[in-house]
Amino acid sequence: QVQLVESGGGSVQAGGSLRLSCAASGYDVSSNCMGWFRQAPGKRREGVAHIHSGGRTRYADSVMGRFTISKDNAKNTLYLQMNSLTPEDTAMYYCAAGVEVVELCGYNTWGQGTQVTVSS
Repeated sequence: QVQLVESGGGSVQAGGSLRLSCAASGYDVSSNCMGWFRQAPGKRREGVAHIHSGGRTRYADSVMGRFTISKDNAKNTLYLQMNSLTPEDTAMYYCAAGVEVVELCGYNTWGQGTQVTVSS
């Protein structure tokens, strides 16, 4: 059974940084694709960053240059380093795991989420 457990969320002032972690069990992060999504109140869930088995990464335009997705295969953990945070980044952040489909990731497992709140 695949389990994803996020941590690292919290409250920060604009311009600050946070690092989210997603510990995976029952799933090999080194040979599959993973990603981070977020959902703000009243808005649709959006993909923030994705990383494929070979290390290729993709980012939403809104976070490009500020967020970095990475993974530690030895710890079977996914990370999201978030810098220069703005109030628009306030949302529940979810870790997701899936299977690679051509150049995309077919997500089929989600974590419970961790809240990120950025104040101005």
